Amino acid sequence: MFRLLFRVWHYSAAQLTSLFNERADPRIQIEQAIEEAKQQHLRLADQAAAVIGNQRELQLKMVRTASEIQRLDTSATQALRLADGAQAKGDDKAARGYDRSAQLFATQLATTESSLADLRELHERSALAAAAAERALEQNRFHLQRQLAERSKMLTDLESARMQQRMADALKAIDRLAPAGTIPTLPQIRDRIDRQIGQSTGRVEIALNSVESRIVDVERAVVDSRAAELLEQIRQREGLAPAKEE
Repeated sequence: MFRLLFRVWHYSAAQLTSLFNERADPRIQIEQAIEEAKQQHLRLADQAAAVIGNQRELQLKMVRTASEIQRLDTSATQALRLADGAQAKGDDKAARGYDRSAQLFATQLATTESSLADLRELHERSALAAAAAERALEQNRFHLQRQLAERSKMLTDLESARMQQRMADALKAIDRLAPAGTIPTLPQIRDRIDRQIGQSTGRVEIALNSVESRIVDVERAVVDSRAAELLEQIRQREGLAPAKEE
């Protein structure tokens, strides 16, 4: 029963995540992914800095330990010389004291040399770890740069897609602005104009061929003939030359 509930919960969570991803703003998702990549790079940089810092710390300890070894060696050598000098003078008590000091210095010297050997081993390991950390950091830096470049490309593509969507919506809106019975489209207006021209031309032709039109033409011809006769009479009366025939 518990396993079934777990599977149902897991399925529901996956479905909700899928629905969220489908409806989420891609620009915000891109910025979130880039921000996560930057944070990951910062965490990796902190880890690399810690590894490299540990290597530097081991180097300083090695330098100090080497100096301590040199000091202990010098002190042990000096104690032995003093013991040998006291022995030569017959001062056994002083010679034994110098011998004990030399022994103490030698013991510290042996312990310090062992510590230096351990530090060298740790330093070798830390050097390998530091080199690996630097390589990982460099690779991640390169990966982050590629992600930033991809981000710019994706944002450009996203803006282009949105612009195309806006254009498609605008075209759909234009189509919806001229449904049947409302504002006509340009082709419809052109058809109406052509019909009006055709109808007007037809009316003119009909008018020209009608009986009334012929009567008007006859009456106009009579008037024109009478006007020509009057003009000819006026020319003869005034002694003017007759009109030239056209």
